[in-house]
Amino acid sequence: MTDQVSETVKNEVQPVSSKGKAGLVIAIIVAVLLLAALVVGIIFLAKDPAAASNVRDIFIILIALQMFVIGVALIVLIVQLAMLTNLLQNEVKPILTSTTDTVNTLRGTVRFLSDNISEPVIKLNETLASLKKLSNLFHLKNNQD
Repeated sequence: MTDQVSETVKNEVQPVSSKGKAGLVIAIIVAVLLLAALVVGIIFLAKDPAAASNVRDIFIILIALQMFVIGVALIVLIVQLAMLTNLLQNEVKPILTSTTDTVNTLRGTVRFLSDNISEPVIKLNETLASLKKLSNLFHLKNNQD
């Protein structure tokens, strides 16, 4: 039983490709470099409070610029959403309504054709087939006598 489980686990585990291994190694290297840069930056800023103040001011400006960009992106998103809503209401909804009307008309046409053409033809064919079978039976009986 345990052999079957271990075999199943071995079959389900897929080997990591060389691209996956390279990406993992690069990600680890980048993480280590960022951590090292953070440690060096903290040590540097702890020794020089004036530089720390300048760096803090620069980061505040960068965050303000980032908030401005996010605000613009949010406004663009809202405008796009309004345009999509307008498109759905004014263009897609009439198309769907027209399609529904067409399907209903087609349904009525098919029902009319079925009631007035198909059913009478089928009944006529049934009648003709029974008459043909009846006539074949009479011919067989007459030929036997």
